[in-house]
Amino acid sequence: MSAPVLQVEGLGKAFREYRAEWRRVLTWFGIASKATSEVWVLRNIGFQVNAGESVGIVGQNGAGKSTLLKLVTGTLRPTEGSIAVSGRIAAILELGMGFNADLTGRENARYTAGLMGMSPDQIDAIIPEAEAFAEIGEYFDQPLRTYSSGMQMRVAFSVVTAVRPEILIVDEALSVGDAYFSHKSMARIRRFREEGTTLLFVSHDPGAVQSLCDRAILLDHGRLLLDGEPSQVMDYYNALIAERENATVEVRQLGGGTQTISGTREAVVESIGLFNAAGEPVEFVNVGEAAEMRARIAVQDDIPRLVFGYMIKDRLGQPVFGTNTHHTGQSLEGVRKGAVVEYRVAFPMNFGPGSYSVSTALCSTDTHLVNNYEWRDLALVFTVANQDRDHFVGSAWVPPVIEVLVS
Repeated sequence: MSAPVLQVEGLGKAFREYRAEWRRVLTWFGIASKATSEVWVLRNIGFQVNAGESVGIVGQNGAGKSTLLKLVTGTLRPTEGSIAVSGRIAAILELGMGFNADLTGRENARYTAGLMGMSPDQIDAIIPEAEAFAEIGEYFDQPLRTYSSGMQMRVAFSVVTAVRPEILIVDEALSVGDAYFSHKSMARIRRFREEGTTLLFVSHDPGAVQSLCDRAILLDHGRLLLDGEPSQVMDYYNALIAERENATVEVRQLGGGTQTISGTREAVVESIGLFNAAGEPVEFVNVGEAAEMRARIAVQDDIPRLVFGYMIKDRLGQPVFGTNTHHTGQSLEGVRKGAVVEYRVAFPMNFGPGSYSVSTALCSTDTHLVNNYEWRDLALVFTVANQDRDHFVGSAWVPPVIEVLVS
C-alpha cells in the first residue's frame, strides 16, 4: 500500500457573521467572539488518499464538495479538524479563479505559473507548451475579457497541467467547453494517472467518475455519507437523488457487488431474467446472439401511469444502452393494485466480451426523478463471450464489411 499523500481528520468548516469586523479579527488571535450567525457547510469529514490513487468526490449541489477542495488546496482555512498534504498540488477549481480579465491569456498563464511556485526559467519553459495545448491561436495574446468560458478553461487547464503534479485536483472545470478539448484533457489526466499522479476529481458525470477513479466519496449536506467503490457510490447517489417523501434507500450485499434499491414501492420488480432464442434462461450469451430480457412487475397500489426503463452497464458501471417505455410510446395508464405486468425486451447482444449488469426503473414519466416507484441497481448480471466471431476489441460489436482495393 502506498503512503498517504492526503490525510483529512475531523474536518469542519463554518461560515460565520459578526456584528463588527473587529470581532472577527479577534478570533484570528484565538480570542472568543460570539458570531451573530453560524452555518456549517462541512462537519466531521475524515478520509485519506494514497499516492497514485484516484478519488472521485460526488454529491448534490450544496453538499460541500467545492468547499472541501478549497480547504485541501489551502484557499480556505478549516474551522475544526486537520489536513495533511504531502506533495505539490495543481488545482483547477472555480473557472478563472485568480485570473485577471484585463491581462492577456499569456500574462495570466505566467502569473498562475508563478503562484504555483515555478521559477522564471521554468515559466519560460512551460508557456510555449501551454499555448500549444490550449489551441486558442491569437487569443492567447488578447485580454481575458474577450474569452468565452471554454477558452478560459483551456488556458487554466493547460497551465496547471503543463508540469505533471503529485496531486491534481479538478472541480467540474471540464464540464465547460467543447467535446474536443474535454477528450484531450481527459487523455492528459489519464496519462498523469498512469505516471503516478494522485487525482481528486469532482464531477456529476458517473461515467467520468467510474472510468477515472479507484474509489469515490459521497458528500450529503456537509457530511461524508459513503466511501467505497465508484459504482457502489454512484448507485447510492442516484438513489439519493431519486428519493422523495415516503421513499427509502435499501442497500443489499450480493455476490457480485452492492445492490441499491430506492423508491416508494408502489410497483416493484418481482423477477427478472435473460433468455436465449429458444426461451431458455441464460447467464452467458454469445456476441451478437439474439436475447430477451423478461421482467415481471407487481403493482402494489393504484398508480396513474407506469413506465418501465432499464439501463445496461459495463463492469465499471458505465452506461452502455438504456431506454424506457415512455420513449417507446408504451407507457400504461391507470394501473390498478394487484396487477402483474410482464415486459419482454428483445435485442441482439451486440456488445463486446465482458460482464454486464442491468438497472431497472419503475416510474411515471421519462425520468425516475418523478414518482420513483422503484429504482433497482444490479437487478440482473450477465456475461457476454466471443464464441465464434472474428477477434475484435471494444465494448460494441459492429461487424464491418471491409473492401480492399489494390491498384
